[in-house]
Amino acid sequence: MQRNIFKNTSFTCFLLALLFSFSIVAQETTVDDYKLSFSFKTIKKFDNTRVLEVTFIGKNREDRKDKIPVFDAEIKFFNIANDEEILLGTAKTSNEGIAQLVLSEKQKYLTDEDGYINLTARFEGSDVLDAEEEEILVKDLHLELNLEEIDSVKTIFVKAFTIDSLGVQIPVEEVDVIVSIEGMLSKMKIKEGTIENGEIEFELLQNIPGDVDKNFTVYAQILDNDEFGDVIQKQTVNWGTFNKLNTPDKNKLWSEAAPIWMYIVLTILLVGVWANYVYTIYNLYKIKKEGKKINISQEE
Repeated sequence: MQRNIFKNTSFTCFLLALLFSFSIVAQETTVDDYKLSFSFKTIKKFDNTRVLEVTFIGKNREDRKDKIPVFDAEIKFFNIANDEEILLGTAKTSNEGIAQLVLSEKQKYLTDEDGYINLTARFEGSDVLDAEEEEILVKDLHLELNLEEIDSVKTIFVKAFTIDSLGVQIPVEEVDVIVSIEGMLSKMKIKEGTIENGEIEFELLQNIPGDVDKNFTVYAQILDNDEFGDVIQKQTVNWGTFNKLNTPDKNKLWSEAAPIWMYIVLTILLVGVWANYVYTIYNLYKIKKEGKKINISQEE
């Protein structure tokens, strides 16, 4: 008994020491050990809505793999031009440290004399975190994606332009674009090129698998552009292939004709089960009969 008490006491001391060491490590790790990363980008979607996205993450200064998202931080998004500042909306960071604000395609923006939209994301700080702010300047790029079959050749046409204050379309130059196809888990890049004079065309590959209706979705993407940010356009087309796999049905548990060995095994099992039932009932009958004989002999 004393030995068991000693063992339990030793184990308890070990747990307390372990918890104490963990608390020391936790106390030694402070906010100063992390460098805050506050990144801001804008994405113009295929429906002409614009997404403002902030990623707010703390990175360990020594161990760069150690990253902690800053969640539930309120981010304010502004559109600024000259001395005028318009609050577009607010959003709080998620458990992954990401805050997003979706702006309608009808949203009107303030622009400077060169046509740039000044978008600013601002975190006003807290008791333990300093204030953060980042701004980006982008032009409103219009991206068009057209799919046409010309002389049996499936062709992708991409057009990109801006619109000046007079409503005139201005073709863009030297802008990289990626054409990809939507897959099950991610987009599969099939073409990449540079837009010249506002246009570029690609010949589509043949025999691209689609869904059961032979449809697949084509994306045109301008990513991380210094002047336009991210711009995405997409279109679904009925150019795919769908091959139904016709495999011959072999003998299976649910087929009409099972293998002979299954019939034999099943018959043996059923016969064994019913034989056990019969044997049990027969023995119960014998026990009952013998019991009656014993009662009669005792009465005599």
